[in-house]
Amino acid sequence: MISKMIRYDLVLFAGEQEHFVEQLRELGLVDITTTGWEPSEHDRELLYGIESYRKALEFLSSFKNSEYFDSNAMPYSSGEEAFDAYNHVRNERTRLQQEVARLEKLSSEVAPWGEFSTEDIARLSERGVTLRYFVAQEAAYNKFVEEIPQGVTIVEINRMSAAVYFAAVTTDATAVVVDGQEVRLPAKCSRELLADAERLRAEDMANNAMLSRAALSLELILAHYAELKEQLQGLKVGAMAQREADGELVIMEGWAEADTADRVDALLETYPNLVYIKRDATIDDNAPVKLKNNKFARLFELIGAMYALPKYGTLDLTAVFGPFYMLFFAICLNDAGYGAVLLALGIALLKKGGAKMRQAAWLSIVCATATIIFGTYTGSLFGMSIPALLGYEAGEPTPFLDFPNQFFSIALAIGVVQILIGMAINIYMQTKLFGFTSTFGLLGWFIIILSGSIAVGLPMFGLGIPGFDASSPIFYACMGVGAVLMLLLNNIKRNPLINFGAGLWDAYNNITGLLSDVLSYIRLFAIGLSGGVLAQVFNSLAMGLSGLSEGIGDSAWYVVALQIVAASAILIIGHGINLFMSAISSFVHPMRLTFVEFYKNAGFEMGQRSFDPVRKMKE
Repeated sequence: MISKMIRYDLVLFAGEQEHFVEQLRELGLVDITTTGWEPSEHDRELLYGIESYRKALEFLSSFKNSEYFDSNAMPYSSGEEAFDAYNHVRNERTRLQQEVARLEKLSSEVAPWGEFSTEDIARLSERGVTLRYFVAQEAAYNKFVEEIPQGVTIVEINRMSAAVYFAAVTTDATAVVVDGQEVRLPAKCSRELLADAERLRAEDMANNAMLSRAALSLELILAHYAELKEQLQGLKVGAMAQREADGELVIMEGWAEADTADRVDALLETYPNLVYIKRDATIDDNAPVKLKNNKFARLFELIGAMYALPKYGTLDLTAVFGPFYMLFFAICLNDAGYGAVLLALGIALLKKGGAKMRQAAWLSIVCATATIIFGTYTGSLFGMSIPALLGYEAGEPTPFLDFPNQFFSIALAIGVVQILIGMAINIYMQTKLFGFTSTFGLLGWFIIILSGSIAVGLPMFGLGIPGFDASSPIFYACMGVGAVLMLLLNNIKRNPLINFGAGLWDAYNNITGLLSDVLSYIRLFAIGLSGGVLAQVFNSLAMGLSGLSEGIGDSAWYVVALQIVAASAILIIGHGINLFMSAISSFVHPMRLTFVEFYKNAGFEMGQRSFDPVRKMKE
């Protein structure tokens, strides 16, 4: 659900603004509207500084857990000094890494020429001996050797990939014409260049001491980071405050949760020279949104936030789509063994700390648990058949679901159920906002789809309702009521003939749209089936390629051991790839069904911003 908001219009002296915002920051319960704020050049510098501090905190937190961190180092005396040290190391490390890459590339280019001394080459040049270096194709080189000019000595140095590296030695200005490329050697040979690169790496490693000191100063950096964010917060509030009476007064718009409004009122009542107006927020206000759900639904706020928060005054659909998302995830992954692996990863993730990390971990645990249950029901364990493992013969009735042969229609039924729930939510919201008569067109479609699903769909699953089938009078009556609402009463303020024409057009759009929406749920069946098939393929490959499919027989123990190792490697790699791909599909496709099919039919409206009160900042 969406937390109820209270709107405050605040009027105070301009000179009191900074102090008043600081009081609100101490309270930490009021969101001051800053929508539409455009940063100045100075503000952009502050934004860049905040982002730089954030990246520094992330890097140093990670560095603190690395092997290069020295816990015995001495921390810096201030956050600014530690951040400057981090920046210096970052820039220096970038320079050193670029130079190392350049030296290594140059070393690989020089390597075919072997080791040489530039001092010896210089001394030869002083004595009139000229060395020129060439690279030519083997045919061109052979031709040049056959026609070598007088006074020129050829020294072959290396051959690589049909290319010949050679030097031409002359003692005068004799012209040397070669069908190849003349090369100018660098000042150092490959070995010396690699030695320089290694020296720069050692220099880079020495920078870890400064990073260790900065990592031990994380709290100081974090404190200064919080100061910068508070400074930005104050700038935004000040820039968006409306100024009146020649700048003597400022007017601000604030928001607080209804549950904590009494504490806000206590501050405003006691604050001198302040006038405020208080009222409940409405759907027409650009009110910030804060979700307020139970522990289970709160896990799926992470999923909903990837699309958008709901608009204030509408419904929060998190608690509705959460169980569906969990079910869809389990269907797509569709393997009890894979679910167990994800469950172990989720439990391990819990130890990483951080609110968002724990939320993601619990979401993984919930979805993995659902996968284990559903995968067990469909009889799949790492691509193996659970019924076969339990001794059931092929064709024998089992308590397990035959996923390939039975789930196609079930997936469509699940889609119809979620779409109907979405339409019911849409009808409720339209009634709440615009009155019941505004929903007649949508209600007509809801009645038609619901009646058709009960009369035609349920009997396909052996769940028909006696007296309500495709030939019963009550079915035709419901379809007739739905048609009248859809075609003639879709807008009671218009002429019925206009309504009929509009209703026919809407019928075309709704039929094609709903058909497309329902068919989208086939993805659940397709993804679950493909993952299971791939798991079986990897099992077959492991047994076939290792030879274990033919049994152990009289093979020596070391042969059997090698077969087991080979099969295990194929299984681990194959199932690892399949799990990774299936997990991504299980995460993405249920999200698509939620945000496209369900949200559309539920009439979801997105909000403009989340509730973000001015407060003392911390990471």
